[in-house]
Amino acid sequence: MTASTPLLVPGLRTLAPEYKGILCDVWGVLHNGIAAFEQAHQALATYRKETGGKVVLITNAPRPHQPIREQLADLGVPIEAYDDIVTSGDVTREQLSANAGSHLYHIGPERDLSLYDGTGVVLSSEQEASIISCTGLFDDETETPEDYRDQLSAMAQRRLTMICANPDIVVERGDRLIWCAGALARLYEDLGGTVAISGKPHAPIYKAAVERLRALHGAPVDDADVLCIGDGLPTDIRGADSQALDVLFITGGIHATDFGPVDAPDEALIRRRLAEEGLQARAAVPRLVW
Repeated sequence: MTASTPLLVPGLRTLAPEYKGILCDVWGVLHNGIAAFEQAHQALATYRKETGGKVVLITNAPRPHQPIREQLADLGVPIEAYDDIVTSGDVTREQLSANAGSHLYHIGPERDLSLYDGTGVVLSSEQEASIISCTGLFDDETETPEDYRDQLSAMAQRRLTMICANPDIVVERGDRLIWCAGALARLYEDLGGTVAISGKPHAPIYKAAVERLRALHGAPVDDADVLCIGDGLPTDIRGADSQALDVLFITGGIHATDFGPVDAPDEALIRRRLAEEGLQARAAVPRLVW
């Protein structure tokens, strides 16, 4: 794409014929934590039907993929919209299994405890722990990362490694932005702590998702045949760029207020922000539509 090529496109249909597979973000693209975006999941279903392409959802959710599949169904995302799911929780479980037998302190809500099933780690108190795993804030409705500063500082002084299961800093929940595990991981690093991350924008989750696309096709799929879709500059866009994968930037997600009217973003502002971040996008659209 050159500077003279329009960045904003009408919808996925403009790009669809060029790609054999899509790696699509979930939260902010397919739903907002409260309700599904009907046009978005219809776009993916249409892509699958009309092109024969495969869709793998790639999400920084800190749980294994099966609970996410159930959550999507509850929110109204039909199975016709995708072929499979790869989560940050899935790839993080490999890191956890490598620490089997270690005493681990979990930071995050109880709903994420399925992450540890079968990994061999021993859930323990903060005082007994030799490693930390963070899936989010205990109460993301009322807490902020600053509420954890003293606790994280003490852990950093003990040189405990934090395994961060969700690199997202924030996500949309309805019309609000909610802090995620990535915000705590960032603070922990600022305090001198060591953080291990497998989810977006890091390579392990992309490698797993691309391999899943290839398995679904039952044939080789070149990286040039893969389109990523996402709304987060530090995760979705940076992750795709780092793996040399094309990406469709959904501007109406967590960065919606940065580009003017949500449904009529200013292309110049989008280009400027991408340049400032050192990022590239194959194209952009306010919301995922066909």
